[in-house]
Amino acid sequence: MIPKTLEEIANYIVRDGKGILAADESTGTIEKRFKSIDVESTEDNRRKYREMLFRSPAMAEAIGGVILFDETLRQKASDGNYLREVILDHGSLPGIKVDQGVKELESGSNEKITTGLDGLHERCQEYDKLGAKFTKWRAVIHVSDDLPSDKCIRENMNALAEYALIAQQNNMVPIVEPEVIMDGSHSVERCHVVTNQVLLILFEMLDKKNVNIKGTLLKPNMVVSGTENSYQATIQEVANKTIQCLKSSVPDELPGIVFLSGGQSDLDATAHLDAMNKIGGFKWKLSFSYGRALQQAALKTWAGNDSKLEAAQMAFSHRAIMNMKAAEGQWDKSLEN
Repeated sequence: MIPKTLEEIANYIVRDGKGILAADESTGTIEKRFKSIDVESTEDNRRKYREMLFRSPAMAEAIGGVILFDETLRQKASDGNYLREVILDHGSLPGIKVDQGVKELESGSNEKITTGLDGLHERCQEYDKLGAKFTKWRAVIHVSDDLPSDKCIRENMNALAEYALIAQQNNMVPIVEPEVIMDGSHSVERCHVVTNQVLLILFEMLDKKNVNIKGTLLKPNMVVSGTENSYQATIQEVANKTIQCLKSSVPDELPGIVFLSGGQSDLDATAHLDAMNKIGGFKWKLSFSYGRALQQAALKTWAGNDSKLEAAQMAFSHRAIMNMKAAEGQWDKSLEN
């Protein structure tokens, strides 16, 4: 049975340790990924690669939803069925990225604002008809000693809330993604302060616009040290600080929090999620919405070679199941062998 109401859809996606496969790379981003394995980014190669993921054995076991790019939602699989139907056949739900990327907040500014509100209602109407059950919108927040500005946070969180309302009016669950970027030399403490501030303002804006929180999912960053900081917080520190931050800013009625991996290694993304679920003591489901951290091993294994499709599916399935175990607090490094 496909869930129908916003609340049923949101809960379905994160049930039993399931998470989300983020396969919504823009044409430019997937071209970069393919370049790393020396594969041309043609429409057929993109279809073949994503179909390989969607037909992997672990889809039914570990993946509750798949975020798609516009092209993929409309694309047909090798057998003539739509890729979105392939996803549904595996008990997972198709979703769609609806933002249209970022631009400078102000001319010459280092800060960004996400675009895509113009015409969003009409796009969402069409996506609903095409069978998308949920949507995603990403805001980008850069951190330094004097960034982000209050204006950057407020304008981005207001856009996220506006988007969430439009998605819900079109029968789709909104995933709100306020990403505090890990690039930079900031400390884990600075990341904690900024993430907390961003989330408090986000939920204030969602509340103001009467967005149904029970039919919404949050896709935040974890609280980590900046990539260029000489001190990198340990797995346990990241878990403790992230839980502390979420408990002080996220309402209990939110059904699920699905983290982005944000450039972490495959193993770190899994270990951090597991450590948080081992701490416990929260009402929401804590799961994953990973792109690269779910796909990297499969991408390298496939490398454009059709004879390696099955091996690539096994690589993807392994990572998906490891993250499902982490979402239940049952992962251990020994399982990686």
